[in-house]
Amino acid sequence: MKTVGLIVEYNPLHNGHVYHFEQSKAVTGADAAIAVMSGHWLQRGEPALVNKWARAEMALRMGADVVLELPVAYSSQAAEWFAYGAVRVLNDCGVVDSLCFGSESGSIDWLSGLAERLYIEQDDFQQRLARRLEEGMNYPAAYSAAIRDWVGEEGGRLNEPNNTLGLHYLIALRRLNSPIIPATIARHKAGYHDRNASDAHIASATAIRQWLGSGRQKAGLEKIRSYVPSYTLEILLRELEAGRAPISWGRYMQPLLNQIVTRSADELRLIHEVSEGLEHRIKRCLAGWRPDKSEASTVGEAAFEALIEQMKTKRYTRTKLQRMLVRILLNHRKAQLTRESLAGGPGYIRVLGFSAKGRLLLQRMKKKAACPVLVKIPGERPPFLEMDIQAAGAYSLGYSQPSSAELLRDYYQAPLRIGSE
Repeated sequence: MKTVGLIVEYNPLHNGHVYHFEQSKAVTGADAAIAVMSGHWLQRGEPALVNKWARAEMALRMGADVVLELPVAYSSQAAEWFAYGAVRVLNDCGVVDSLCFGSESGSIDWLSGLAERLYIEQDDFQQRLARRLEEGMNYPAAYSAAIRDWVGEEGGRLNEPNNTLGLHYLIALRRLNSPIIPATIARHKAGYHDRNASDAHIASATAIRQWLGSGRQKAGLEKIRSYVPSYTLEILLRELEAGRAPISWGRYMQPLLNQIVTRSADELRLIHEVSEGLEHRIKRCLAGWRPDKSEASTVGEAAFEALIEQMKTKRYTRTKLQRMLVRILLNHRKAQLTRESLAGGPGYIRVLGFSAKGRLLLQRMKKKAACPVLVKIPGERPPFLEMDIQAAGAYSLGYSQPSSAELLRDYYQAPLRIGSE
């Protein structure tokens, strides 16, 4: 069975994702697809719009055969470790033949050449990157500038987020000496950050989330109807009516502030992503923090936006700060997420759901995988899995009516099954 791997968030799954899914199978000639999907906390340092089980269901109903969870240790990281973690999960499965990702360029050749060069000449590039960071640039800008210094103006194409992620997928494949064959397809019609739709059926997930989070969710559901599959709409409505959507940072302001105010600056400095004196900036910013309800649809959203605005500088982007706040909220310490621990991989493969065909894939995976394939929580848990369970519990605090069943759902929820056995 020829199998393609996909690295996804599906936040939420929309028509552009369906296009990518169908094209990925066509381009690679795959018979089956395995999706590695971020859990509750995402790459840009945000909580997912709906929980991982709802998004896994969307993926399975689209046609994915197996949905695996990307551990939170990797899912809320910058491109290097996000990409490495996801590729590591696919590689460790032992059954994935190809990886197909979306990119703005739609060309694999220049990305592959750049990835090979970066892998071989890493020290030279890191020196260029360090010089740019010393000039006061934020990391994404410094990275793009260092690439341009190194390879010329073609490096400017890495200003596009999917090109950058694609580059890091290819570097990760090289680091792992993986047999997985990469492929890419051009992003279709809507850009990653587009907040408006210029097409009748394709809109970015950013635009869809904005419409759903506007304060009138039922009206938002109607607005997105033409941009998402019917099953996405059905699942979103179910989650909305259950008080489990739409989830955003505004729902976590009280627990987040509790974590900040009950820690000293020295304690905050031990948290992953708190670097270069940010522990002091966080404390100072509280003094000038003035939430303005007129600036957002809810008090919580206004409070979060005000906090981000207080902390933002030229050096620290919104995404960097959001990732840091995820780690503060979840109490993820630097000692837990060292380069050595991340490079070692998760040490497990967590199954969120599968189809009838996926059941056959799982049987193969259990024989060929490089680490345990988990369909239930074991008694002895790897450190990153413990972090996933805790992150899921923290996420459920954002529901309208948190319950013990939701707080502990990861312990008893069996993988979702779609299709006849």
